[in-house]
Amino acid sequence: MAEDTRDWELETKLVRGGLARTPYGEISEALFLTQSFSYESAGAADKRFSGEEPGFIYQRFGNPTTQMFEDRLALLEGAESCRATASGMAAVHVALQGLVRAGDHIVAGRALFGSCRWILSEWMPRFGVEVTYVDATDLDAWKNAVRPNTKAFLVESPANPLLEVTAIGAVAEIAHAAGAKLVVDNVFATPVFQKPLALGADIVVYSATKHIDGQGRVLGGAILGAEQLMTEAYKDILRHTGPALSPFNAWVLLKGLETLELRVTRQAQNAAKIADVIAAHSKAKTVLYPTRPDHPQAAIIANQMTGGGNVVAFDLGSREAAWRFLDTLEIVDISNNLGDAKSMATHPCTTTHRSMPEAERLEIGLTEGWVRMSVGLEGPGDLTRDVSRALDAA
Repeated sequence: MAEDTRDWELETKLVRGGLARTPYGEISEALFLTQSFSYESAGAADKRFSGEEPGFIYQRFGNPTTQMFEDRLALLEGAESCRATASGMAAVHVALQGLVRAGDHIVAGRALFGSCRWILSEWMPRFGVEVTYVDATDLDAWKNAVRPNTKAFLVESPANPLLEVTAIGAVAEIAHAAGAKLVVDNVFATPVFQKPLALGADIVVYSATKHIDGQGRVLGGAILGAEQLMTEAYKDILRHTGPALSPFNAWVLLKGLETLELRVTRQAQNAAKIADVIAAHSKAKTVLYPTRPDHPQAAIIANQMTGGGNVVAFDLGSREAAWRFLDTLEIVDISNNLGDAKSMATHPCTTTHRSMPEAERLEIGLTEGWVRMSVGLEGPGDLTRDVSRALDAA
């Protein structure tokens, strides 16, 4: 009797999900570096283009290596369908664009990555789509923001950069009551620590550049959801606008999935230790980490997350103190990326959220003293020593 892959343990899904071997029986998944595909006859091409017969047509539409990545991530997420994109921002853009048209309205949590805010504030209005920002932790704010033309909700949870956590199930109920779809950016939590679809979300997006690759090599993104919605909302836009993931990047991300659970579990352990070290230091005014009991949304986190992830945010009081901290680090890199095997720290106000007007940064509590740190796989003793020394300098 054939195994039902949906019943596999998480670790097995990550190593063997979506595996499609060629007749050669390779152990490492095959990399198909091809732009197009041939057909046995003109009639066969006709049937494939019409959808009468399955098969690949063109790399922009699909590729065997890319499909293995999509199938494995869908199995991990518990989604019926996954479509890969060239970057995380391509995934966010397509996820929203496929749900709205001119005259529609989006409600979004105001704590978002800078590029996501740009898409909503600058790009969508050019096409007649209105956007309202709300405090994502305030359920009444979501309800009050709904209009007759509201078609989509967007939330990051935990949010970038201050790790605000939203009650996904409750927001999903509000969205569905309004006839809207809820899109959740789950990149900070990873599919290992949080399952938004199981909590009621309609669409989940990832920057696979982060933890899924996790080793600083390639860009990639993914959109996941129910098959019918994915087909209706995204099939044509993905085919015709071309945000396709390259087969090579898909292969790298596919291999990254094999060790995802091992990496993010260890990173979360390190991050929890570093968060406690920072919190105990006199220079830190505020420390935010999802599994700390003093996190403002600790009760929600306990209900919907199984781990804290690898990002820690902390306020050192001023830009000068934050920069002294960063400039004193010897092991941890100054970098705006996250989810990598190497620990990285950045000053959001002058990097990731630089494009946000100051007033919008202040709305989410992002002042000049904040540092966002992505904790990696280094030894916890070495990281503690490096961070402690930098805190002393701050």
